[in-house]
Amino acid sequence: MEDYKDLIDIARRDTGLNDFGSDSFREGLEQLVTALNTEAKLNATGEYALRDRILLYLRQRLMVEDWYRRHPEIENEEIRDPLFGVSLPRTGSTALSFLLSSDPDIRYLRVWESSQPCPPPSTVEGPDPRRGVSASATEESLKGSKRTPSGIDGAMECQDLMALDFKSQIFQAFAQVPSYADWEMEADHTETYLYEKRVLKMLQWGEPSKPWRLKAPSHLLHLDALDAAFPNARFVMTHRDPTDVMLSVATVYADIIEKFTDHVDYHYIGELNVRCWSEGMRRAIAFRERGNDDRFYDIHFRAMQQDPLGQVRGLYAWLGQDVSPAFAEAMSAWWESNQSAERMTKPDPSKFGLDFDAVRAQFADYLRHMETWAPFSETAA
Repeated sequence: MEDYKDLIDIARRDTGLNDFGSDSFREGLEQLVTALNTEAKLNATGEYALRDRILLYLRQRLMVEDWYRRHPEIENEEIRDPLFGVSLPRTGSTALSFLLSSDPDIRYLRVWESSQPCPPPSTVEGPDPRRGVSASATEESLKGSKRTPSGIDGAMECQDLMALDFKSQIFQAFAQVPSYADWEMEADHTETYLYEKRVLKMLQWGEPSKPWRLKAPSHLLHLDALDAAFPNARFVMTHRDPTDVMLSVATVYADIIEKFTDHVDYHYIGELNVRCWSEGMRRAIAFRERGNDDRFYDIHFRAMQQDPLGQVRGLYAWLGQDVSPAFAEAMSAWWESNQSAERMTKPDPSKFGLDFDAVRAQFADYLRHMETWAPFSETAA
């Protein structure tokens, strides 16, 4: 793959645009490209797909800035009452985000606009040509995966918007890039979230203003920066036994990385996820204990499985909102249609070097808090 400066030049040539806005994206781009070229051991598919993805983000960032240049009034848009899902991955948070996206009175990040936010949807006449079409070679390579619920208008995580600043965990799920993963975990994400907010304003420009429903597990690691960009945000957190979480998320990472390299280090994938998510939960606990606990609503994974609509009703009551009949009907239809989805086979945890006793030790403080935040009794169920 070319040097990161060459990729910047290619994106400028492709679009005929020059202004990326803030330079905050450059360090992450350099870190990422260096790691991909020296650590990832990409095969031909991976080389093509990751290069294509990087250029997609660079071109989109140029286009975002061009829309702001031509329409500075976009800056006046207000992001109303955002609710962020900030759970560990594989805890039912994606299913919850799909249920919440059934509400006609909210705004969420749609799959087809996530990696291609330009042009703003309000400026497109007729059916949007992005709908149902792969935005990049990575998306095309991952078609048909059973990793998460899906759908042509499905709810997406914030990872693509964060990737416009090249500080996003999406890259460590695509490739083995330990130096980038270490850097990204410790990097200041303040500019990342401010840029996400910039894109959200553009996405809602020209449309009726509605409260946003957003989510990404990696927000756990950067709640202070997220709070700085969205000081009026509230948070919903789903909870599950971390041993189930680590095995599941490691399996998802492996399923993706296997497509892009012929040299998968499964123990690295296991270690990366235990280290990343245990640190994320430590930071989340600290954030909640610094006077933010009342901004969180908690749901146990098994409670969600048992009574999804009841859990959403509880969340909406906490938000001070009603679940309309149309919303309830749409949730019921979505839940029923997704219960027959193919379930992922659990591998032997030793494949990823996972020792469940050691995992529980890393998450011991979280397990204690989970008993208070989201108590759930198997006997009561």
